[in-house]
Amino acid sequence: MSPQERLKLMLEKLGPTFVKFGQILADRPDIVSDKLRFELKKLQSNAKPFDHDIAVTLIETELSAPIAHIFKSFNFECIGSASMGQVYRAVLKNGDHVVVKVQRPHIKEKINLDLQILEYLAQKISEEYPEMIVMNLEGIIKEFGETLKNELNYFNEASNIRRFEDMFRDVSYCKIPKVYEDLSTSRLLVMEYIEGIPPDNIEELYAHGLNPKKIAENGVNVFLKMIFEHGFFHADPHSGNIFILPENRIGLIDFGMVGAMKPSQMEFLAKFVRAMVSKDATLLTEAILLLNINNKFRDKEDLEFSLDEMLKKYKSVPYEKLRMSQLLDECFRIIRKYGITIPGSIFLLIKCIATIEKVGTNLDPDISISNHIRPYAKALVKKQFEIPRIAKSILKAVKKYIDLGKSLPDEISDILYNIKSGKLTHDIKLDSEELFTKTIKQAGKTVALSILVSFLIIATAFIRAKGNSSFIIDAIFFISVFYAFILIIRLFSKLRI
Repeated sequence: MSPQERLKLMLEKLGPTFVKFGQILADRPDIVSDKLRFELKKLQSNAKPFDHDIAVTLIETELSAPIAHIFKSFNFECIGSASMGQVYRAVLKNGDHVVVKVQRPHIKEKINLDLQILEYLAQKISEEYPEMIVMNLEGIIKEFGETLKNELNYFNEASNIRRFEDMFRDVSYCKIPKVYEDLSTSRLLVMEYIEGIPPDNIEELYAHGLNPKKIAENGVNVFLKMIFEHGFFHADPHSGNIFILPENRIGLIDFGMVGAMKPSQMEFLAKFVRAMVSKDATLLTEAILLLNINNKFRDKEDLEFSLDEMLKKYKSVPYEKLRMSQLLDECFRIIRKYGITIPGSIFLLIKCIATIEKVGTNLDPDISISNHIRPYAKALVKKQFEIPRIAKSILKAVKKYIDLGKSLPDEISDILYNIKSGKLTHDIKLDSEELFTKTIKQAGKTVALSILVSFLIIATAFIRAKGNSSFIIDAIFFISVFYAFILIIRLFSKLRI
């Protein structure tokens, strides 16, 4: 038995927390080897249902009422069991069919203990093997712990469901279950029951008159809308969490694990797709470095060379034939060599896209995920260059520089005071401290004035472009432009040799 297989068996014996941690590591090519990832992908939680009498007691405690007072009927045999809870079917007094998800007893205490053990192990490994510090095991376990604790609070899942419901309110081919908030608590979740056919049961889909090709198209569009339009996506879209409803609609369940992307990560997505379309290693390098958490990276040329070599393998492959999840995976295998730290949400994204490709191609072998991605990426690029968005960014930057201009003279005075009093050591040799002080103060005033003039030009130009001009606005605009012209002439006259 290989070391990788032994580690997998050990995690399974240690329990659900360690299994979940192994499953997360299986989606992190930047941390573990391909051999270990292959074994970790086989991990199964195999959670046995806990006693139904205990479950009923917990449900009634959370509802503060007997089950018979809330439900018209209640099936006391659970329909699903997981590491954190189990699920029952029921019918409310008004006739609504629902599922009731109840948390396992004492699971919070058990997970907290398991997390403490994982944190201790990570600390010891980092101390014993300093070369593994680059993997940031402690940071990974901290992130994993936060994810688990979020899943433990069912209010978070309810909030996720409401958010997805808002996102797909006007999308006819997607069904998000309704949450019954008045019956839900942090340890109990009551939501609409969705009955459908799993997408991997092709024969049953045909038997019900459904179209697998249309289902694949709808499913891909649902997840691409999440990723490219909203930057918020279902991070566990396997066949067990997807149901096919009449008219080829997509129904989703289990919203405990989600991914959320920052603006820089959305920009990465747009650049990544553009780089793949044009097979441009420079653009791909820029995209990847947008994700770099540490910001200190000096091997850009080497990284670009490695990515260019990777892209050459796909030079003759048409864009529509490219597998995005495979390309993302290859990219992150390359950047692992350079010690670049990537946010965990990006690996959830890779997992999501890989699962979409797998489910989609199972339904329709001819579907091109890359072709479906292209219009979403174009729309995302256009969105990034909308005039209001650019104006907002400019005004934000100008505000920062105005604040800098205001504080600069005081900060320079503090620095000079520290130099004079010997509190600040420096290697600058000054022939004339008085001249240096005068020059710095003058520079500070010039910077502050330049920023103010720039702000006035941008603000008045924006107002004039909107058609809301007046004599005062025009006067401020032209005076500011004239003064900017004077400042530029003065600058060039000082720089002339």
